[in-house]
Amino acid sequence: MVSSKQSPWKRSLRVPDDKRTTTAELTLRGSLVPLCLVTVLFFLWGFSYGLLDTLNKHFQNTLGINQARSSGLQVAYFGAYPLASLGHAAWILRHFGYRAVFIWGLLLYGLGALLAIPSIIHHSFAGFCVCIFIIGNGLGSLETAANPYICVCGPPKYSELRLNIAQAFNGIGTVVAPVLGSYVFFAFNEEAALRNVQWVYLAIACFVLGLGVVFYLSDIPEITDADMEFQAAKTHAGEDLPFRKQYRLFHAAFAQFCYTGAQIAIASFFINYVTETRPNTDSALGSKFLAGAQAAFAVGRFGGAAMMRFIKPRKVFGVFLTMCVVFISPSITQRGNIGMCMVYVTMFFESICFPTIMALGMRGLGRHSKRGSGYIVAGVFGGACVPPLMGAVADRHSSALSMVVPLCFFVGAWSYAVAVNFWPWYRNTVDAFTATDIGLAGRCDGAIEVGPHEARGYGIADGEKGVSVGDENVPRAG
Repeated sequence: MVSSKQSPWKRSLRVPDDKRTTTAELTLRGSLVPLCLVTVLFFLWGFSYGLLDTLNKHFQNTLGINQARSSGLQVAYFGAYPLASLGHAAWILRHFGYRAVFIWGLLLYGLGALLAIPSIIHHSFAGFCVCIFIIGNGLGSLETAANPYICVCGPPKYSELRLNIAQAFNGIGTVVAPVLGSYVFFAFNEEAALRNVQWVYLAIACFVLGLGVVFYLSDIPEITDADMEFQAAKTHAGEDLPFRKQYRLFHAAFAQFCYTGAQIAIASFFINYVTETRPNTDSALGSKFLAGAQAAFAVGRFGGAAMMRFIKPRKVFGVFLTMCVVFISPSITQRGNIGMCMVYVTMFFESICFPTIMALGMRGLGRHSKRGSGYIVAGVFGGACVPPLMGAVADRHSSALSMVVPLCFFVGAWSYAVAVNFWPWYRNTVDAFTATDIGLAGRCDGAIEVGPHEARGYGIADGEKGVSVGDENVPRAG
């Protein structure tokens, strides 16, 4: 490892995007440290998302609002994602780099959490929605950078496996939040519960702002569009088409919109579903059941990731999404424990869909990788569109009948699963990356430009020798 003489406080956040770096062929060992650091972010937004589902029912109880209006939380939260992934976060990612977006997202997250406290004190649901919108911009920024970073940081062969493992910690966060909510929000009277919500958001703000400092001081490797263009050329995956003709990408973004909308809608009204369809179930018990469903989701992520070690990710994805369609259907007509179990099984099979759509959709994008990943993340906007529709159906008819809404959107997402498994134009592109040995075999010859700190201290796939760049020596393989 080459020690840095430059103070971390003076380190530039800007990384030239047209230069290949040594991280283009980062090894499993070399990618371990940055992947562990970025995985912490997945737990953070899993916790925030799980907390949102719990607060949805909490505000229905404390503020006397209906299901359709309470879904304003989801509209504010997920409605911010396109603004981040196609707007400010995408601009920062393309002009500065991944680390800059991580810091920006954490700052917005912390700011929104701090501003949420006075909104809670004044019982302002509209004010709290604004704060959730700011938090959504922060988390949307983090997702804009973290998902593609996990995909490209390390050997391309295992990108779906890496992203599903990282997203499994997102699942753990979604389990912790409802359990916390069942004891902190529903076990107290209204005033005490609202005070507890304040303390939760203060703790979140302190943690994420501290984590922002950690990322500023960290020396994680950057991955540029030039690196991704090299990987696409090396694997012969896809054509070097202009961005407007990346039709596989746009199909992946559509699938992400449909899938995420269905997933968020089911989780948002899970407590309403079980309290209406299962006898003797109150909100506190429903919150615990939600934690159990989210645990099934997390288990599915770890299990699905393990399967991808031996089975092609596209096949695992196809089976899991098909099972979502199969098992959500009986929840429309079944009641009691049977209906709830159908939702449990559905959430188990939901587990790997979001990260796998993300990873498969980025295959073959090459120099369009950073821009394209923002479009797939923008698909999370489905989480702002589908819950209000499901809430309106639930208010007009019943929570059970409203499960028709996520079923329809699952079918829309299923079209992408069919395409990547049976259409050669899709299938051959994703399989080319699955078969590549980049990051597993020796480094390719060719001029590689690196900044003074981008790849320092991280493993490469061959022997190292010094090459002068600027005024410093940095490792390069021969």
